Amino acid sequence: MTKKHYIIPIFVPHEGCPFDCVFCNQRKITGVETGLTGREVDEQIANYLKTIQYTKNNKVEIAFFGGSFTGISVEKQNEFLSIANKWYKKGIIDGIRLSTRPDYINKEILLNLKKYNVSIIELGVQSLDDEVLKKSCRGHLSIDVHRASSLIKDMGFKIGLQMMVGLPGDDLEKTINTARKIISFNPSFVRIYPTLVIKGTKLEELYLNGDYDPLSLSDAVEICKDLYKLFYQNDIDIIRIGLQPTDNIMEGRSVVAGPFHPAFRQLVESAIYKDSISIVLSQNTNKIDDIKFIVNPQNISPLVGDKKSNINYFKNKFNISRIKTLGDPNVAKDDVQIMINNEIQIITKKL
Repeated sequence: MTKKHYIIPIFVPHEGCPFDCVFCNQRKITGVETGLTGREVDEQIANYLKTIQYTKNNKVEIAFFGGSFTGISVEKQNEFLSIANKWYKKGIIDGIRLSTRPDYINKEILLNLKKYNVSIIELGVQSLDDEVLKKSCRGHLSIDVHRASSLIKDMGFKIGLQMMVGLPGDDLEKTINTARKIISFNPSFVRIYPTLVIKGTKLEELYLNGDYDPLSLSDAVEICKDLYKLFYQNDIDIIRIGLQPTDNIMEGRSVVAGPFHPAFRQLVESAIYKDSISIVLSQNTNKIDDIKFIVNPQNISPLVGDKKSNINYFKNKFNISRIKTLGDPNVAKDDVQIMINNEIQIITKKL
């Protein structure tokens, strides 16, 4: 039986953060307009648990997202964490995690989090280029990320790092350098977010005044494809690429401009499949009349591509008459079996 991982998200919009990063409007991003009470946190957890089938084979975590958790008052932190810890001590949830800023981490804060069995801390790094951080009004510098990351790991927490691409002053070289520095911290996982222009932000003002040009969707996919490869090759789990679509986070609503797509990660993985399979097919010296791609069922959509873009590309590029894509749960997650003219079988990795 496949083990399922459930996250109970508790959004704390803009709580504890006095900064107004140019890209940030947490109330629009999270869809939450007001602060939380301890009672509401407890109710959200209880209601979420009713929707899942809890077994020992599954993992359930409570996650405080959205704001700079360790920047809110200690009293409020402890109120929320004590509620989460109550469920943890009952054995109903398996872990507690939170997200915060690099400059809101110190030894005293971490010792307090340990008292409540917090195990994972995510830092909103966004960039490790100081010019980009300043232009984005982050309120911290790259040295704060180095200091916080080292302290978090030294004190026994797992760490996740979030980065953004396409921020003001950013370019491909700076983005790749940020990724390489993140790799040097050896985080347990990363998230990658293309910068979107959200209503009610300083970035919207810059965009409307012609002082900021967002990445195109195709450029964002290409950049994130390179980042994906870097993290993948260094055994760092990429748990999200692109903002999760919500009622607010949709083009024509809160998203004014930028590389938004409801299945952005799939676009990135499709581009990776396109590259790796093209290399294999270009090395084939015989005419290809019929080809079959056999992958794990969960990877059919990325391989096929958005609106069959990859399949159509392979047909036109390599003059292939028939292409079938089959799912086989026995195929390893990152493998692609390629059968050409029902005779030659090639096994390749996605990367």
